[in-house]
Amino acid sequence: METRNVYDILAERGFLKQCSHPEELRELLGKEKLTFYIGFDPTAESLTIGHYVALCTMAHMQRAGHKPIALLGGGTAMIADPSGKTELRKLLSVEELDRNAAGIKKQMERLLTFEGENGAMIVNNAEWLRSLNFMDFMRDIAVHFSVNEMLRAECYKQRFERGLTFFEFSYMLMQSYDFLVLNRRYGCELEMGGDDQWSNILGGADLIRRKERKRAYALTTTLLTTKDGRKMGKTEKGAVWLSEERTSVFDFYQYFRNVDDADVRNCLCLLTFLPMEEIDELTREGADINAAKRKLAFTVTAQVHGEEKAKRAEEAAIALFSGKGDISNMPTVKLTDADIEESGMSIVRLLVLAGIEKSNSAAMRSVKEGGISVDDVKVTDTHAVVNASKLDDGVILKKGKKTFVRITR
Repeated sequence: METRNVYDILAERGFLKQCSHPEELRELLGKEKLTFYIGFDPTAESLTIGHYVALCTMAHMQRAGHKPIALLGGGTAMIADPSGKTELRKLLSVEELDRNAAGIKKQMERLLTFEGENGAMIVNNAEWLRSLNFMDFMRDIAVHFSVNEMLRAECYKQRFERGLTFFEFSYMLMQSYDFLVLNRRYGCELEMGGDDQWSNILGGADLIRRKERKRAYALTTTLLTTKDGRKMGKTEKGAVWLSEERTSVFDFYQYFRNVDDADVRNCLCLLTFLPMEEIDELTREGADINAAKRKLAFTVTAQVHGEEKAKRAEEAAIALFSGKGDISNMPTVKLTDADIEESGMSIVRLLVLAGIEKSNSAAMRSVKEGGISVDDVKVTDTHAVVNASKLDDGVILKKGKKTFVRITR
């Protein structure tokens, strides 16, 4: 368990962004054990690496003795948060939301402890939101919110020009009500979340202070971004997911093995639990940045998928770049006889079948631009074919420096 004040730990590692009562909260975190929560809308059956910052925040807090509540938004996800969005999100059915919530819970269990005095809790706001009475809610909760103040909130500004529905406008009230319910049921006094949630989180703390006349705090943490401010966690294949069904363990490992040099330290601080002394040594001026990247990739992969799978991903990466070792752990696509016959083993079709490209036209473009290689031999002829007999040992298709897929029969 952490012995230092967790507020200082989070500050040192670069988590902290905004806090409603910083000095007061820091003092409380140092002398009391607070119950806190972070919300996750179950819009997919897996969290992404962007959500992992929140999970690491919860783990640091729990290790310091504080009690985490992971609030799954089975209710709020039916409305959809407008924060940072220019369009209305796709609305999911109750069954889809419940299925997604079950998948997310499994991922949280890798990092959080659910037993003991400060064991984490998973609560679903569907319990109180899906059966909410509109008139009661408006009289009891909405009366405490100023429309003028809400319109100034950052989370709504991006939607003004294209139109903001009342449906979405109510999201802040729903999230604030969540905090109130958790405060009443479990004595929860702190809501945390990504900095894009500041307005929503602050709304809940203010509601409790106004309505209950009790202490409540809002704190936001940094988003996972690159040095120049772009959101991290995107690849050519899409988002980097914690689920290996959506992002293979090898691709997950390779994503962190290939992060920009300028982003390595930030990732080590936010996404691992390595001591700061070790991070300082790994990222000091003149240090081997590739050694730091290997440490980052292995550590985060082991935390998310387990050490054994991290080792296999590491071995596959070494085999790929050195030509030695076991490549069987690389992302592999097995072609059926029908696939082989339909494709004619055309490099263009194989790129699509392997999932490297989404269409024949995209594959042809990549080949023409010189970005494709087969077993480390560059291919520039869009009519090129691969000898089917090579599938027995496996053929490695490569796009650029970061995308690899092994195809076999």
